[in-house]
Amino acid sequence: MLEQRIQQHFIDSADLKYQAAQALSHPIVAAVQAVLACVTSGGKVLACGNGPSAAEAQQFAAFCVAGFERDRPELAVLALTSDSTLLTAAAGTHDAAQQFARQVRALGQAGDVLLALSVTGSDANLLAAAEAAHERDMTVVVLTGRNGGKLAAMLRETDVLISVPHDRAARVREVHALVLHCLSDGVDAQLLGEQENPL
Repeated sequence: MLEQRIQQHFIDSADLKYQAAQALSHPIVAAVQAVLACVTSGGKVLACGNGPSAAEAQQFAAFCVAGFERDRPELAVLALTSDSTLLTAAAGTHDAAQQFARQVRALGQAGDVLLALSVTGSDANLLAAAEAAHERDMTVVVLTGRNGGKLAAMLRETDVLISVPHDRAARVREVHALVLHCLSDGVDAQLLGEQENPL
């Protein structure tokens, strides 16, 4: 019984990835282009998310700074989820939802990119961060699930929405991990050229 349940997780995950491949490839290309335009013109990417999505933001920053599958110069990507002192400075106050927005206002400049990761797309602190990014004339790239939530509704024409068509958080996060791999590989391919079997 348990073995079948485990196998079903693999099947469901594979099915969703297969179904999402065609729908998500175009917005992932747009996200690659946005990140590439940003970092090659001296800008930076600010990445954020809550809970497991915070870990994904940090992982993406690591891929960009330390490298993904190939050696290349470091890319300017910062996870806004890494500084626990900053994140908890407003805990318990009415400004708690501003934890990422404050960092965006302090660090973001025109031409930079905000990468926001959220299963629901309705986290108050991510909505505030996106609003702050727009105030700074930054591009916003959103990785979400379901219908994109409130984040999808506030995006501009120059922003990018990558919305995984599923309601289950675990499945959405599995596809988010793959999307971040595609994004990292896409940037590397554009910077370094195609490579069949990266080391």
